[in-house]
Amino acid sequence: MARKPVQFTRVILGVLLLSTVLAIPTNTVAADLPLKNSEDMPWPQFLGPSRNGISAEMGLLDTWPEDGPREVWRMKSDVSMGGVAIAKGRLLTMTQNDGKQFVVARDAGTGKPIWRTAVALQYRNQMGNGPRATPTISGDQVFVFTGQGMLVALSFEDGQIAWSHNVLKEQFGKPADYGMSCSPLVVGNQVIVTPGAPRASVVAYDTQTGKLAWTTGTQDAACYSSPVLLNVGGKRQVVALTGSSLMGIQPSSGALLWRYPFVTDFGCNTSSPISVNGNVFISSGESHGCAMLSVEKEGDKYNVKEAWSSLGTKSVLRAEWQTTILLDGHLYGMDNVGGAGPITHLTCVEAATGERAWQVRRFGKSNLIAADGKLFISTMKGELIVVRANAEKYDEIGRAVVIGRTRQAPALAHGLLYLRDNQEIVCLDVRKR
Repeated sequence: MARKPVQFTRVILGVLLLSTVLAIPTNTVAADLPLKNSEDMPWPQFLGPSRNGISAEMGLLDTWPEDGPREVWRMKSDVSMGGVAIAKGRLLTMTQNDGKQFVVARDAGTGKPIWRTAVALQYRNQMGNGPRATPTISGDQVFVFTGQGMLVALSFEDGQIAWSHNVLKEQFGKPADYGMSCSPLVVGNQVIVTPGAPRASVVAYDTQTGKLAWTTGTQDAACYSSPVLLNVGGKRQVVALTGSSLMGIQPSSGALLWRYPFVTDFGCNTSSPISVNGNVFISSGESHGCAMLSVEKEGDKYNVKEAWSSLGTKSVLRAEWQTTILLDGHLYGMDNVGGAGPITHLTCVEAATGERAWQVRRFGKSNLIAADGKLFISTMKGELIVVRANAEKYDEIGRAVVIGRTRQAPALAHGLLYLRDNQEIVCLDVRKR
């Protein structure tokens, strides 16, 4: 039986982490693409096939099994604050052990190890040790960004390193306070990260050669968000949230098309921008709030306007590190109320107006993805909660503690849901029985 949501203890904001990128052929794009049938939809990046937290998979559980979702496998894993990516029958993640950061490949169906490659020295931080980002699988390559800002390209087949760059050193930057959390974005033959360095706020490298392709911006410090590719103003653009602004960038050249100031305390912009019918939605915690932006081309320039905004302590949605999900015209997200001992509410907001539809107070800090008309929520307590995406009311199917303390969002591929913490990775069968 479903139980009432519980209040969780506060955790210090920090990292999070997000991302990876769709396995796609050269000269195609990774995000904001039409969803296909689930057989074509692995989870090759944090936030899934279209980098928005939504899967096209159907036939997932709509009644809670008496004994909870079936556990397929559970494996020990080393320290990591990053998530998992799944493609071509493999699960990839980053870990830290023996003084090094590793990329690890496992069989997605059994959890058995396939290869492990060291990519950087260990990363230590008072808010938590280890890598922050999620691997990005693109074709026969894997891209990772380490806690101290090493961008590394590896072979998907055997984990051999093709090339690597100490991006922060090359761009005269330093790691963000909580570590580098940006997950790489692949667009055609370029891989893009956001170092927030004095030489470059956003940087792109050739996926095959590792040669520097372009840099953009010099005034925006790093944050903890991951860039996305969206259809904005009738044009495909890389949209990147930094510590102080949102930027629209021409993918092929790196030209800055537009910039919208979005300054938060401590540069803690963490969740990813999402596309809402051609508009762009952004949200941040630290009592900052959210905004729905209309970006339109006027002559040779782009004009950015607020379709609506809700900022400050009375905002309808302050997504601290959880990217908001858009389903059927409504935004589902975690509203983090700031101040000493912040409290998190699960919230549903009408996307067109910014009006709150409902809110479950004191839900607890959590992360979420969506599939088959449902939200799959992972809480810091280690619970998996399944909720119907119902704009009229909170409609919980069920919940169970399935793993230890975690900030990572679930990943979903072929009816199997994956979660990880600092000690384990678990695979659960969430298909209808």
